[in-house]
Amino acid sequence: MRRRIKGLILLDMILALILLWSAAVRQNGAYSGVQADVANVGATGTVFQISEETVTEDVKKICLTFDDGPHPYYTEQLLDGLKKRGVKATFFVTGEHALLHPDIIKRMSEEGHMIGNHTYSHLQLGSSNLEEFKEELVRTNEVLEEITDQEVIYVRPPYGSWDKRLEQELNMIPVLWNVDPLDWCRTDVSGIVQNVVVDISENDIILMHDQYKSSVTAALEIVDELLEKGYEFVTVEEILFE
Repeated sequence: MRRRIKGLILLDMILALILLWSAAVRQNGAYSGVQADVANVGATGTVFQISEETVTEDVKKICLTFDDGPHPYYTEQLLDGLKKRGVKATFFVTGEHALLHPDIIKRMSEEGHMIGNHTYSHLQLGSSNLEEFKEELVRTNEVLEEITDQEVIYVRPPYGSWDKRLEQELNMIPVLWNVDPLDWCRTDVSGIVQNVVVDISENDIILMHDQYKSSVTAALEIVDELLEKGYEFVTVEEILFE
């Protein structure tokens, strides 16, 4: 009887250790599937075999952002390519372009892309135009909210010029970038692509523009290459707050 009790206690300990190990492995993302199989049962006890089904790595998230649009042709072309690849991006649009092409703004929203504020006329904040800059942000928010029926929270200040006081006054979050291939001033697609994919890292925010054919072509090539490398494209919100 005592041997039987000791055997049951030992079996319980083994099961507990296996469950703890399996939970730790799943939490760390080392394996996508782990299962414990009863190999055989005999007088000496139960033997367990741990089998590894597949080994996977954690998903590496990055964000692709586009400024200055929407463009009546190139943005549509870009949206077609992103939809085909199942990729979501973030678009920082100007109010004046949004007014000219509301259908494209609606499409961005309906297809799950994030839309942010890039001022009304691409105004750069300076030392003497804070109020004008603020008015452009407010005006652009009104335009975008009228089109999409969604609140606009994120802002990409032109040229990165920003005043932190606006964050509380307007309840908006500025979004800058850390990967800039300078696609707005060059047309060599391969060069733009290489400037992004060579040194890309997890949680990077890529700055591009949807106003140029070369930029759109390069962006889709970048997406293809980075998808092959195991990256997942997400919106700004997921990079900043997850």
